[in-house]
Amino acid sequence: MTPFTTILTHPGSAHKDEFLACCVLLATAPCPVLRREPTDADLADPATAVIDVGHCHEPALNNFDHHQLPDDAAPTCALSLVLQHLGLYADARAFCDWLEPAEWFDCRGPNVTARRLNIERKVVDQLLSPIEITLLRRFAAAKQLSAGEPLWEIMRLIGTDLLDYIRTLRARLTFIGQHAQLWSLDGLAISGDKAPAPAVVFLPRTDPLPEDPSAGLDRYVTEQKLDDRVVALIAPDRRGGGYGLSKHRDHPRLDFTRIKAEPDVHFAHQRGFVAKTSATNPQRLRQLLLLAAV
Repeated sequence: MTPFTTILTHPGSAHKDEFLACCVLLATAPCPVLRREPTDADLADPATAVIDVGHCHEPALNNFDHHQLPDDAAPTCALSLVLQHLGLYADARAFCDWLEPAEWFDCRGPNVTARRLNIERKVVDQLLSPIEITLLRRFAAAKQLSAGEPLWEIMRLIGTDLLDYIRTLRARLTFIGQHAQLWSLDGLAISGDKAPAPAVVFLPRTDPLPEDPSAGLDRYVTEQKLDDRVVALIAPDRRGGGYGLSKHRDHPRLDFTRIKAEPDVHFAHQRGFVAKTSATNPQRLRQLLLLAAV
């Protein structure tokens, strides 16, 4: 990305797309954020990153506005354009389930977005977080934000965490692909004549052990198009030498409360969706899954 020393976005009401676009840019280059209309000089100067205003999408000049796009263009917001320029958009769309609705909301409004998501319009408001309301309200009230100010620091943290999540999840999925095993779970039938044979994704213990061993497993199953087969996930327990067993997408054929009395099971959630065991033998892990079958 062309170096820049200032981020500029429009004044007035603030929206999620330009707020998050500014957050991402702050994570790449900590600098002041200005909220005013851009001048021609701003748009011509790559040292000023102009976000969500200016009617220009010129990445070489760090101009990222989408409002000049035709009405029939795919919903695209300022954050989309910034992520595209960073080469992270495809992974962001794959990993951040909130991104597509955010694009639709910004470009098409809440009513069309609700129809797109097949939900009632009121659900959009019901899911609105007071955290988001306060951050956007305070951002809208500011004319300039600089390092050391609380909102600026929070914005940089948001951008840093978002970029870290996208980048590390791709690396994590690569790691899972290199180590995970797909077990057929003989003995557990899924109702339906055409139902695929049930399976389990097993991630063996490695050295070194990832900080969060189970992170990315659910996404891995989806990327591998295994959602219709996989009923459970098994990953190393980071708090002990055994494994954690969890239902994939809350599969109805498993209830881990059924194994809570087993001598090598030291935790089973009362709602039955996860359990922890000291067992490490694959055959025993398979047996526990079958014992948990409903």
